[in-house]
Amino acid sequence: MHLIDIGVNLTNPSFASKEQEVLDRAYGAGVAQLILTGTNVDSSEQALQMCHQLDQSAQRLFSTAGVHPHSASDWTAQTEQQLQALLKEPSVVAVGECGLDFNRDFSPRPQQEQVLHAQLALAATLNLPVFLHEREADERLLAILREYRDHLPGAVIHCFTGEKRALFSYLDMDLHIGITGWICDERRGTHLHPLVREIPSGRLMLESDAPWLLPRSLRPKPKNGRNEPAYLPEVLREVALHRGETPEDVAAHTTACARAFFSLPMLNESAL
Repeated sequence: MHLIDIGVNLTNPSFASKEQEVLDRAYGAGVAQLILTGTNVDSSEQALQMCHQLDQSAQRLFSTAGVHPHSASDWTAQTEQQLQALLKEPSVVAVGECGLDFNRDFSPRPQQEQVLHAQLALAATLNLPVFLHEREADERLLAILREYRDHLPGAVIHCFTGEKRALFSYLDMDLHIGITGWICDERRGTHLHPLVREIPSGRLMLESDAPWLLPRSLRPKPKNGRNEPAYLPEVLREVALHRGETPEDVAAHTTACARAFFSLPMLNESAL
């Protein structure tokens, strides 16, 4: 049973000098392929370097390249040129993490929207899928996406935590949905329990978003409180429970979905 983690922040400082150990634990837990998230130019470059350095087979590690809405204020013409170069690298499989965050508003909303427009245009030009962040901004995100959707091969709402209205609006626009350990959080994630069964097979993917969102249902919990891709099977278990499916079935269709969405290779035995 193989899983694909579509979003892990392996460039986060909490993983510094431990990246190979983290990956080895993930592989041992059945997480066979991972997509390393880029959130600005520097982390996108670093994620790509990790793919090259830590995956000699070029079959297990892939990355995204983009600018998170929190960093939208840092966008320049040079940023766009740097991203365009990164997005032409074979190991870079999506534009992002990009989107809108009207919860924290670390960058002004008009700037967030401008930078999102620019990255969606890049994705359309390069025929790449988009890895999207959204917090309390689904209506604006949908309005902007509507301008580009017909020209994008795909878009996934990463770490979906929204309500039914947002979910159905995303599905109506033929978007994919990423589910994290948020669904394992009894304090704030229980609204996802009935919603997750509404996501059609072929539109659902799993992600750790490590080092954040440690599944609160995990037993035993790590003493350092840090999430890792190795704990993705706990997200799988919770998703399967609330979809009324076996973990094996959910693993099969979410893995097939992720592989098709990001155009990932099938693993051969020599890579395992």
